Amino acid sequence: MSTSLTDRHPPTAAGGTAAPRRTKRRTPFGGSRHGLRERLMAGGFMAPAVLLVALFLLAPFVWTIYRSFFGDSRTSPFSWFDNYTLFASDPALSRSIENTLLWVVGTVALPFVLGLAIACLTDSSRFSRLARLCVVLPYALSGSAVAVVWNFMLTTDGAVNQVLTNLGLDSLAQGWLLTWPGNTLVMILANAWQATGVAVILFLVGLQSIPPETLEAGALDGATGWQQFRHIVLPQLRPVSIIVIGMSLVNGLKSFDLIWVLTQGGPGRATETLAVSMYNETFLELRPGAGAAIAVVLTVIVLAASWLYLRRQLDVKGV
Repeated sequence: MSTSLTDRHPPTAAGGTAAPRRTKRRTPFGGSRHGLRERLMAGGFMAPAVLLVALFLLAPFVWTIYRSFFGDSRTSPFSWFDNYTLFASDPALSRSIENTLLWVVGTVALPFVLGLAIACLTDSSRFSRLARLCVVLPYALSGSAVAVVWNFMLTTDGAVNQVLTNLGLDSLAQGWLLTWPGNTLVMILANAWQATGVAVILFLVGLQSIPPETLEAGALDGATGWQQFRHIVLPQLRPVSIIVIGMSLVNGLKSFDLIWVLTQGGPGRATETLAVSMYNETFLELRPGAGAAIAVVLTVIVLAASWLYLRRQLDVKGV
């Protein structure tokens, strides 16, 4: 009696019948047990890091938000948005917002432009290593150390005024840290002196990763030095530029140590940024509710600015 075609197993290479295919046992969630075990192991390894982040970052931030809706004493009642209205009624906080915007513009533009220029000039020069060392060395210093150096230079009887006096330029000597907005601008310059180092390092990495064939092809097509820089070098430095600008943006918004050592937010409260105002309100003025509100606003600004910038830069080409 012949066997129907549907009852036959396909022959194997050895001439026998193929073993029935085994199906993986799946869990009620639709995945195999092996995949579930891997996910559980990965979750177990990630759990300590997640707990640390939740304990030291998320929990304090949630408590800060909660504290911002109360007054300055431990027994004060719920005050809704009274602490947030200080941004409209307190002139010191209004000036703090202005200074923060100045810091953002200065700490983004100066390190980017100076870092790119120095990286391009020292990429293939003879004394490139010495020049890079001189530029990168300030980045190895702490913000407080940089502030001490610049305080020695910018005080009324400091090095800058003494040099100007010895050169017969007495009219240019002034109290660099005493008048606004000049004091804020010189502190931004001091910050750029330190922050340019990391921008130089990143741009040098980007320049050295550019294939030389693209530059040679541009030269054969008749592109000049500026045309090569604009149409070949700059587009290929886009990923590095995103990192440099993003880092500078966040650092500018949370600047504290340099300002505090140089002026402590003074004279008066003329040079405060939001980070300095947060410290001043919380620990010096003993107004923790107002300080918590400033901290929440500063955090929201940093997150929103970073998200908007990175979303705009990364969503088109997926860099």
